[in-house]
Amino acid sequence: MRAHTHVHRRAKRLRAELSLPETLLWVRLRRREDGGPAFRRQHPVGPYVLDFYCAQARLCVEVDGWAHGTEDRPRRDARRDAYLRGEGISVYRIAAADVLRDPDSIAEGIVRLAAERPARPDAPSGASRHLPR
Repeated sequence: MRAHTHVHRRAKRLRAELSLPETLLWVRLRRREDGGPAFRRQHPVGPYVLDFYCAQARLCVEVDGWAHGTEDRPRRDARRDAYLRGEGISVYRIAAADVLRDPDSIAEGIVRLAAERPARPDAPSGASRHLPR
């Protein structure tokens, strides 16, 4: 689904304002070693901007800071994940603290996950994936 112009503008602004965990992950995901899957950062989809997106695997990677567990964020994240699943995109959530602890291992796991997924499945992919916190 195409995103609205204001979502594209927000994505562009967010690319310039990556958090430290997002920056650490982006430095590793953008390398594309050995023809591995390609990722985009702050990619607009419908009304949302995805932290990272691999079009080949239809995989969204979200880096969740502490605020994702507070107030109405869990409900908003669930609504967002359901929307993306409806678009055939799987969601993989990772705690920002885990990225800060070991960005290399986290990036390797994400690249492996994307490489193992079938390219552009015809049907929506199903459940979101969550890493243990």
